[in-house]
Amino acid sequence: MILTITAFERSPDRGKGLARDMRVRWALEEAGQAYQVRLVSFEAMKAPAHLALHPFGQIPTYEEGDLVLFESAAIVFHIAERHAGLLPADADARARAITWMFAALNTVEPPILDLQTARFAEGDKPWSEQRLPLVKDRIRVRLRELSNRLGDADWLDGAFSAGDLMMVAVLLRLKPSGLLDEFPRLSAYVARGEARPAYQRAFAAQLAVFTAQSAGG
Repeated sequence: MILTITAFERSPDRGKGLARDMRVRWALEEAGQAYQVRLVSFEAMKAPAHLALHPFGQIPTYEEGDLVLFESAAIVFHIAERHAGLLPADADARARAITWMFAALNTVEPPILDLQTARFAEGDKPWSEQRLPLVKDRIRVRLRELSNRLGDADWLDGAFSAGDLMMVAVLLRLKPSGLLDEFPRLSAYVARGEARPAYQRAFAAQLAVFTAQSAGG
């Protein structure tokens, strides 16, 4: 039985690997698991059939027999629990890897998402230019803390884990802003994640969707 995930029919990131199905694709590639993708339009995402899978009308979703999951991190965690390659066998190291998953989503990602909101949803507001530097400074605080903890290590806690997968996926959102370039250790860390063969396969699969849609008009 091949599991199924959903992804944007027309991704707003234009094939840059930022849509959240990328995290799930990457995890499945790291775990060596075959999967198929059902592309969903923005209209279909709000239709009853998709809302039955994802109550908030978003992507990705994950279907494996009778099991249906939503939220990219929950799906990645499920994959990591079921298959080797994303969580250490040692119980303490496993707990630390899971901690880094939570840190990526709850500590590092919120100010990064706030930057996207400030730029795209609030960019036309009269106070936007004043708010933007404050948002960037909050991101810099988190990046400085993360960079100090990473130090000269390749990964956050020993071998590559689901914690690194989620952290790299979050940090990738900063590449267009230039903020990541201010922290060479983190830039190199993200580059190591992007260089992984599993990431490359997942990125190519997501990019192919955008390329096909663009060619089709």
